[in-house]
Amino acid sequence: MDSDFLNVFTQPSTVDQFLDETVIAKGEKRKLIKPTSGNNPKLEQLKLFLIDWINRTLQEEHIVVKSLEEDLFDGLVLHHLLEKLGSLKLDVDKITLTEKKQRQKLSVIMEAVAKCLQLEESQLKWSVESILTKDLLSTLHLLVAIAKHFNPSLALPPNVQVETITIENTSRGLKTSNAVENITDNKESTEAQSNDAFDELFSRAPDKLEAVKKVFLQFVNQHVGKLGLSVKDIESQLHNVNLALDLLADGGLLNFSVNSEDIVKGDMKATMRILYCLYSKYKTKEA
Repeated sequence: MDSDFLNVFTQPSTVDQFLDETVIAKGEKRKLIKPTSGNNPKLEQLKLFLIDWINRTLQEEHIVVKSLEEDLFDGLVLHHLLEKLGSLKLDVDKITLTEKKQRQKLSVIMEAVAKCLQLEESQLKWSVESILTKDLLSTLHLLVAIAKHFNPSLALPPNVQVETITIENTSRGLKTSNAVENITDNKESTEAQSNDAFDELFSRAPDKLEAVKKVFLQFVNQHVGKLGLSVKDIESQLHNVNLALDLLADGGLLNFSVNSEDIVKGDMKATMRILYCLYSKYKTKEA
């Protein structure tokens, strides 16, 4: 048990206040953000970023979010967000006033999110109960997962970590443990992962590059040919790049961030990464 943990939770006033606000039933275990993380500037930056993203996304619906904890627990904002981002039509009421109805609505929403993100229950970092009880840790994980899936080019604040405390109400009393948890990706890890198959292709197997380009070119012409178009050079014939990237991001087809200027400048590696995302998606459907 570290000194920071002791400093925060051995002071009677802090413990009393924390336990008064956190009801843990017998046999229940909950993981929460420690009060000390309230002074975490990166956490505040992420919260403001997500609020701004939600408000911009739902501007046409005239929905304004001011607090992630207070404005998302009943499912209304999440309902609109999924309809807007994923064109999902959920069979639930827009407005739910009772806790029972809110829980039923959140259950439908959580099932839809898990299905879209292709996550098993064991992989979820949130639950109906945690969202309903305004748990900030779960709400952040849920929103970040939704944002990364439906808008992968969104520049989420990187390296956001929080100190957490896990509280379990056992037969012998409260049992606690603390840890540090990542909310958004580590920038260094993300950059390291950018050394993908195309980096390997360009640096170690340039002799195979033309063969890969030929496959992509054939794939592109197979689809744009239906529009009466023909592409002979994928380095110089991709126009309307910003529009194309926006459509790809909205469709959840991009699994990495990309700068449109790189495409315009003829960056072959960036271009092939985009084509590979399309190729993987639609070749699978054709198969």
